[in-house]
Amino acid sequence: MTASSEVATTIKKVDVFLSKYPNLFQYEKFKNIEKKTGYSKVYFFGTFVCLFGGLLYVLGGSKLISDLVSFIYPAYMSFKAVDSADPTDDTQWLTYWVVFAFVSIIESCASFFIEYIPMYFFFKLGFFIWCYHPKFLGAGLIYTQVIKPFLVPYVKAFGTSRVHEEKKTE
Repeated sequence: MTASSEVATTIKKVDVFLSKYPNLFQYEKFKNIEKKTGYSKVYFFGTFVCLFGGLLYVLGGSKLISDLVSFIYPAYMSFKAVDSADPTDDTQWLTYWVVFAFVSIIESCASFFIEYIPMYFFFKLGFFIWCYHPKFLGAGLIYTQVIKPFLVPYVKAFGTSRVHEEKKTE
């Protein structure tokens, strides 16, 4: 497959995606711009996304962008999970939010050191995408390998685990 055919395929996929959500992406307005200029509406949409991303970067820096990406999609999927009958997605997103909160607390406590880590927010962005991406679901791994072993002794000290064990035996 040549580069130009890959670009054409990608443009078609983006166009189909935009057409699925016409109100959200102002599909008709982009369609009118396409008719007037003769250029694909996908180019204008891509330009808009880049300009909006640049504006976010200028206004809030990479921290704002990483926080938005780490929050918006998981929040949307959590709302969908609450309404679904499948309990596995509830567990997945609850686990993500535990990891998110844990990292946020550590980040607040270590903010002095974080300032000196180059490209920290890009690493954070990649980490959270890895945590919630359906292919990887890294939040489950972080929870079981890092957070749970760290918190279990404290949960037992408060007696909470005994309550759960008693409910299981009944």
